[in-house]
Amino acid sequence: MKNIDIAVLLPSHNEQGAIGNTVTAFKKSLPNATVYVYDNNSTDNTVEEAREAGAIVRYEHRQGKGEVVRRMFADIQADIYVMSDGDNTYDASICPKLISQLIDENLDMLIGTRSRELSSYPKGHVIGNKLFSNLINKAFNSNLEDVFSGYRIMSNRFVKSIPLFSDGFQVETELTVHSLQHKIPIKEVPTKYVPRPEGTESKLKTYRDGFKILNFIIFLLRDVRPLLFFSSIALALLTLSLSLGIPVIIDFFDSGLVERFPTAILASSIALIAVIALFSGLILDNVSRGRKERKIVTYLRTPYFKDAS
Repeated sequence: MKNIDIAVLLPSHNEQGAIGNTVTAFKKSLPNATVYVYDNNSTDNTVEEAREAGAIVRYEHRQGKGEVVRRMFADIQADIYVMSDGDNTYDASICPKLISQLIDENLDMLIGTRSRELSSYPKGHVIGNKLFSNLINKAFNSNLEDVFSGYRIMSNRFVKSIPLFSDGFQVETELTVHSLQHKIPIKEVPTKYVPRPEGTESKLKTYRDGFKILNFIIFLLRDVRPLLFFSSIALALLTLSLSLGIPVIIDFFDSGLVERFPTAILASSIALIAVIALFSGLILDNVSRGRKERKIVTYLRTPYFKDAS
C-alpha cells in the first residue's frame, strides 16, 4: 500500500459541517493518500473547512457533479482512485480493505453498496435506486444492487479510458453502464452508510434528479444498446398498427371493401415507421459495435497502474 499512489476524490458543493470530517476520516484511513476536494461553486465555508482538514482544494466552475468528476479524472494522475461524497456518509475506515481487494482480484472498479435503511436516506431515494438498478440489470443481464453509490474504488486503467458525458448526478450511472457494456471487471461490496450530519442538506432532489437520471438511462440505452432500444419501439408500434389494422382487414374479408380508409392508412403508416425503427436499430448497432471496439482497445492499452510499462 505504501508504494501505491492513491488519490481520494471528493466532489463538493456546500458541504460545510461535513467536508472537514470526511477529509479527516480518509486521511486517517489512508495516511499515504492525497485527498483532493474539488469545490463546485460553494457559497459556504466548504473550501476553508477542507483546507483546514488537510485536503488539496481545486475548483470546477461548471455546475454539476458530472462536470466535477470529469475534471477530476482529467487532472489527477494516480494508481488507484477513491471517489466518495463529501457529506461524511460513507465508511472511510474500510477503504484500505477495499483497495487491497481491488488489486488482489485485479478489478477495475469496486462499488461500495449502501444499506437501504430508511433512517439513512429518504424513502424515495431507496425506491428510485431499486427501480433504476433493476432497469439497468435487465438491459445488461447483471445483478447489481446499488448503481448510484458514490463510493467507488477505481484503477488508473478504468479512470483514464472512460469518456464521461454526464453533467450531474447521472455520473454514477454512466460509470456503471460503461463497465457493464464493455465487460470491465467490477464488484460490489456492502459498506456502512450513515445519515448526513445534522445541519447539512442533500443536493439530490428525488423527483427532479430522478427524471434526469431516467432520461439519461434512456439516452445511454439508445447509445450503447441501439438494437434493443429501437426494436422495442418497433414492437410497440407494430402492436399499435395491428390493433388498428386487424379490424380493417376483417371487414375487408367480410365485405370486400375497405370501409375505414383513414384507419387503414394510419395503421399502414405506423407499420412503416416500425420497420424504419427496426432497420435504424440494426444500422446503429453496427456503429455502436465499432465504437465499443475502439473503447476496448483504449482500455487495454491503458496501464493498470499509471507508471506500469
